[in-house]
Amino acid sequence: MKSIHLFWYASTALSMTLCLAPASAQTADAASSADSASIAEAVPADATTEDDIVVTSSRIQRSGFNAPTPTTVIGEAELRQGNRPSVAQVLNDSPQFRATSTPATTTGNTTSGTSTADLRGLGAVRTLTLLNGHRFTGANDLNIVPQNLIKRVDVVTGGASAAWGSGAVAGVVNIILDDEMKGWRMGAQTGVSSRGDTARYGADIAWGTDFAGGRGHFMISADYMREEGAFGRKSRPNLESSVFQRADGQLILANDVNYTIINRGGSVLRLNATPYNLVFNPDGSVGPLPLGSQTSGQFTVGGDGQNIFDYVAVSSPYQRNNVYARATFDITDSLKLWVDGSYSRMWSNYTFFPETPVVAIMPDNAFLTQTARNQLAAAGVTGPFALGRILDDVGPDRMLNFRFSRRNLEGAFGLKGSFGDGWGYDAYYDHGELRADQSLYNQRITAKFNNAVDAVLVNGAPVCRINADASTTNDDPNCAPINLLGNGNISAAGVAYAFGGTHSIVTTKLDAAGASVHGQPFSTWAGKVDIAFGADFRWEKLVTSHIDALSQAKAFSTLNSAATNGSFSVKEAFGEVNVPLIDIANVIHLEVNGAARYSDYSTSGGIWSWKTGGTMRIANDLLLRSVYSRDIRSPSITEYFLSRATNKADLYDPFLDATQAGVSIYTGGNPNLTPEISHTLTLGGSYSPHYVRGFSLSVDYYDIKIDNVITTITAPDTLRQCKAANPNDPTCGGVITRDANGKLESLTATYRNLVSYSTRGLDIEASYRMPLGNGKLGVRVLANHIFDLMIADGVRTNDVAGVVGGDTAFSTPKWRATGSVNYEIGGFGADLRARYVGGGIYSTQLGANGKQILNNQISARTYIDLGLQFKTGPFTLFGNVNNLFDADPPYTPYTNPNYDVIGRYFSGGVKLKF
Repeated sequence: MKSIHLFWYASTALSMTLCLAPASAQTADAASSADSASIAEAVPADATTEDDIVVTSSRIQRSGFNAPTPTTVIGEAELRQGNRPSVAQVLNDSPQFRATSTPATTTGNTTSGTSTADLRGLGAVRTLTLLNGHRFTGANDLNIVPQNLIKRVDVVTGGASAAWGSGAVAGVVNIILDDEMKGWRMGAQTGVSSRGDTARYGADIAWGTDFAGGRGHFMISADYMREEGAFGRKSRPNLESSVFQRADGQLILANDVNYTIINRGGSVLRLNATPYNLVFNPDGSVGPLPLGSQTSGQFTVGGDGQNIFDYVAVSSPYQRNNVYARATFDITDSLKLWVDGSYSRMWSNYTFFPETPVVAIMPDNAFLTQTARNQLAAAGVTGPFALGRILDDVGPDRMLNFRFSRRNLEGAFGLKGSFGDGWGYDAYYDHGELRADQSLYNQRITAKFNNAVDAVLVNGAPVCRINADASTTNDDPNCAPINLLGNGNISAAGVAYAFGGTHSIVTTKLDAAGASVHGQPFSTWAGKVDIAFGADFRWEKLVTSHIDALSQAKAFSTLNSAATNGSFSVKEAFGEVNVPLIDIANVIHLEVNGAARYSDYSTSGGIWSWKTGGTMRIANDLLLRSVYSRDIRSPSITEYFLSRATNKADLYDPFLDATQAGVSIYTGGNPNLTPEISHTLTLGGSYSPHYVRGFSLSVDYYDIKIDNVITTITAPDTLRQCKAANPNDPTCGGVITRDANGKLESLTATYRNLVSYSTRGLDIEASYRMPLGNGKLGVRVLANHIFDLMIADGVRTNDVAGVVGGDTAFSTPKWRATGSVNYEIGGFGADLRARYVGGGIYSTQLGANGKQILNNQISARTYIDLGLQFKTGPFTLFGNVNNLFDADPPYTPYTNPNYDVIGRYFSGGVKLKF
């Protein structure tokens, strides 16, 4: 059984929207005269106000400030395109992001339905996500953000830890809400795929008003979304594919690769798991397993077998609702108080996949009919044999059933004010609690299942063997025999006895506070010097309030919930300065910028992050920028404190050149972890010629190197790595324990600071807006090219840029691009968008013949999206078709974050605003 599960788990710019001259996130009315036209045309009219002058990559707050780190604004047009159900999925349409976590990539694990932001494909934990400029507990799932209040999203495509703290290794996503919304907004929408699944239903409402003579403002919003998911992977091409190794050792990609060693009726195996290619029929008789076009070992291509991918959803279903409220009040003309609060809940209940046990069947098994015995004997099966079973017939739920409810409560308040000549300050406090209540039902309780399967006849009736011998004392009077010989024969009593569910309730708590001051203390010969300084405080805590008793006893075969309890705090101080060095009107303007942050963690002590860079504007049209930064990511609560779990496995010991059975493997958190450290270099610029109004072009080169990466490696890789690095130390510095004879006893595979990641690439973007007739035409192209993405796994370092198979960690196409054309005239608007995802190779995996996969090439995909909207009075009707030409996904076992697996999708709705 372990081998089956191991196979299953193993198989399993620029900026994004070019609406802003990529050099900065300044306001249109504050830009220099040469820039104002291109910026004003690029940014939606309501996207900025006089108060919205903060560049997310910096703490400097000055109109017209050009930050050296590239920053892009995703405005109203980008948020609308494709009618995406969450802001994370809007971000995934941008070339710099990777769709690591979406409902289509979390269909068979306990993060089901989540949507996160993952810049550069380095993992969502390395992208810092903020809401209105501060941390929030829901950053791990952006479904909780009120979609109908999002005003814009600032994306910093470079390290920004010095400005914002831990986690900003790949960049920052700052979601800005429309805090001044007035009047009513209402909407309703629906959608469905061309295959009739993945149905979506949603509605939202919001209201805002002034009070106290305009000194105060209040707003509240609520939204609801239901996605029914997509099941049945046979409805789409290539979603049941897998890597198949032919008899000659050559690997190939093939559709419908099925098991020979497990079957929904039960596959008959030798005790060493070699298949006889015989299966049990529902009536308990034995028949041949029809094989496919090619068969080798445990797999066959085609035939009448089954594949785990037959059962896994294409996209996971979920429901969510969000409520958000905010109030602001001008205490004085220079001091504003704000308070906000939010409630969100996301929940679902659906089947995962079936369990796949391999069990021993004794010759006197109670359910082995005489007909079956004769058929087995004729096929040369005598004595005990093994049975490989796909358990898709367990009770009313049939398979593993996952139920979850994630509830987030958040409250924050703050002050924003000014004093003196051009000085300002901000302060806030935020408290949030994310409560995850989840269960995985229909799991085998290992000991009970084994007892129930091993049944014999007593007076003609099936009885568990442990109860058959009156002389033994290991009876279990509740044991109900289970018949695995043929699908559909497991009794309700057997299910009640031998199956159960985990249940855990875990709460993540965040308390964050911060204060900053910014101003211009003096001037140089070239202009005013800007400074910003402040302090941040953060407390994180994870509390497990419930773990079921069976999980605590490690009784389940697939998943035992583990308690995670722990906390840490961090105190930080930061400062930033911007100094103009040259200012010759209409010729050149040069500024240098520097920032530093000191973070003191209760777990690992103090650490510095910093950045230095500068900008040079030449002849008003050309902006050059450069920045070099040292960024950090502190360990997460889970990486620190996940409870230790113990597993058993048979491991090959390279020190003794022998396989050792029953080695204990310890996994879990590690309180001795230290922060990851990253160094990022960004070089680039933007060009907005005054003689071509509405045109903007930018190019940025980035080079990111992350050391001390927090990760885990498998037990076999740990042993190989230890042998290679420490051939004279069989304990590998205490990671491995051995008995007096030198044999393996245990191995520790907890989180460790082990490896490094690095990536280099280009962000490219170009946009052009112009009047056309009585309307406006806009054209925008965004692209990202990755030179390399080097991932070290603790044993070897691989370049995964251009490795695009879904089962390859960090797989990323070398090229991604998005191009769009939109036209607006009167009350009519149309959007035509093309999303290009480059191809590459499926995997670097080698077969037994030492060669890569034979048909290893994956071709590029281009997806065409069409959107239309009609405005009449306060009403807006809209419709969208994504993947208009229904481009097929490539070979995809289980999931692929790079390509569309849903296919053509229709959506539409109505909005009302007054």
